[in-house]
Amino acid sequence: MGGLLQLDIIVPLLMYCALLWWVGRGMSWTRRLVVVGVTLALILYVVLAERGWR
Repeated sequence: MGGLLQLDIIVPLLMYCALLWWVGRGMSWTRRLVVVGVTLALILYVVLAERGWR
């Protein structure tokens, strides 16, 4: 079960990095950092919502 949990985290992270690289080729580094920050904030929001704001 621990290995499955790791894949549940690693695979989407790798897909996100590949997508950010593909889309962000024409973006400045500042814009890329903003996109990463907004994405991490959304992930945190979803995780907190799933756990019932505990």
